[in-house]
Amino acid sequence: MVILVSNDDGIHSPGIQALADTLRTIADVYVIAPDRERSAASHALTLHKPLRLEKFGDNMYSVNGTPTDCINLGINGILNEKPDIVVSGINKGGNLGDDVTYSGTVSAAFEGTLLGVPSFAVSHVAESDFKFETSARIALYLALLIKENSLPPGVLLNVNVPNLDIKDIKGFKITRQGKRIYDENAIVEKVDPRGKKYYWIGGSRLSWEKTEDSDFAAIE
Repeated sequence: MVILVSNDDGIHSPGIQALADTLRTIADVYVIAPDRERSAASHALTLHKPLRLEKFGDNMYSVNGTPTDCINLGINGILNEKPDIVVSGINKGGNLGDDVTYSGTVSAAFEGTLLGVPSFAVSHVAESDFKFETSARIALYLALLIKENSLPPGVLLNVNVPNLDIKDIKGFKITRQGKRIYDENAIVEKVDPRGKKYYWIGGSRLSWEKTEDSDFAAIE
């Protein structure tokens, strides 16, 4: 089995290292990931500059582009054969609700799906002390399951894992996307030393609508 791995946190992220190391126990793994942090890159594709690869070891490459670029290059250019599965992650933080729209991690899996490869994204819901080994074990389980049963055409999985030891995971739950609540502090305006305004997006801590069947509720 051949698995193509990418992410949006970059080639040096501990999440992608944990994922690749675990998947190598069951498959030939190719890692093609952005050369730097590309969170919230969504499904952007680089069209107006050349893309360059740098090799980091056996079957590991960085790309000066987006997560979507990485999957496209891997499937259409670098790999000698189409991979059996695309796995994107492990993202440092959740991809829930509206965040899915912006997520480079989910978009990498989306690109794999568009190119005809069963794909899923894995995100680890935490802010510190990440137990990436839990998400990696779950990714391994899903990869084996998908290898045996595949996925329906055009369907991808967006998997969010709570920050627990694997023994404390209760199982899987299929949900729907929740809805973020943005308050008046979602945009932060500041003034630089020259008196010019600049802005930060996402300055406040976000909350979400409390619906029982949402991904937000499930992860809690």
